[in-house]
Amino acid sequence: MTPTYKLTATALTAAGFVAAAIHGIRAQAAPPAPAYVINEIQVTDQAGFATYATRQGALIKRFGGHFLARGGAIEMIAGAPTKSRVAIYVFESLAKANAWHDAPEQTELVALRDKSSNFRSYIVEGCATCSPPSK
Repeated sequence: MTPTYKLTATALTAAGFVAAAIHGIRAQAAPPAPAYVINEIQVTDQAGFATYATRQGALIKRFGGHFLARGGAIEMIAGAPTKSRVAIYVFESLAKANAWHDAPEQTELVALRDKSSNFRSYIVEGCATCSPPSK
């Protein structure tokens, strides 16, 4: 084999390895989008709700969630004033949030929650790769 052919073969082999590496990097799965649980709560029985909140907090933690807000001060910036307290917690993904929501313990906790509060709750899927819109 002549030196030109050897050099060409080596360059093509190297290019193949580089292309394979780039393809592998691009093929890696994007991280899952986080999932936020937002609760609006009007407590009607402080003692009952405290029991619910303690047990629910442990369940949230068990499924990998953590609180971002838990009954802190609310400052309205638009709309009618709220009479509710707000709790926000986040899970790594919508799948993990749904696993927490579907846990068998929820049946008992929901009954306890509904006896001690008026409750509105929803899950919002976050953005894995959000950025501000470009101008």
